[in-house]
Amino acid sequence: PAAPSWAQQSQPQEQQQPVVPWKPPVDDLFVQAARAQASARPAGLGRRLLARLVDTLVLGALVGAAAFPLVTAALDHIDGKIEAAKQSGATVQVWLVDGTTSVQFGIALAAFLVIGVLYEVLPVAKWGRTLGKKLCGIEVRDIEAHQPPRFGAALRRWLVYGVLGLLAIGVLNVLWCLFDRPWRQCWHDKAARTFVAR
Repeated sequence: PAAPSWAQQSQPQEQQQPVVPWKPPVDDLFVQAARAQASARPAGLGRRLLARLVDTLVLGALVGAAAFPLVTAALDHIDGKIEAAKQSGATVQVWLVDGTTSVQFGIALAAFLVIGVLYEVLPVAKWGRTLGKKLCGIEVRDIEAHQPPRFGAALRRWLVYGVLGLLAIGVLNVLWCLFDRPWRQCWHDKAARTFVAR
């Protein structure tokens, strides 16, 4: 028996539909990013050291360029006072810090703080990394959220690092990560509740 006319017309339409191959389900991009963030592990000590060396050189060059004229002027002022005391022939007390040198050293310290915030704190708070950390493929993350730390935590982290460095116990701070488990935190990381991730 012949097929009805309506069935004959529907067959070509069914044959024209393309066959779509089965694809495995793909995670949402946000889910992938969250999973990668949560699986972050502490960075290797070699990368951290190299990143810190790069950052120290860059920050030192910037601060040195800004502070050099001020420190030079302060040292010249001190030398002038010492020379004047020698020429007087009398035994006099020479104050190394006076109204002139305190202002110059104060401005140099302020330059260090401002440049440090611009170079270290803001990039860490925004992207989790400085230039040195970016070159070495590591970043600073909040220990709970696994995201870049907030500005306050990034500032606290950098200030603790800087103050400990000025007090000459910065070496102990840096060496602490050799023994710390599981996050390999230095003291400045503990103060900011951060860790350095790869």
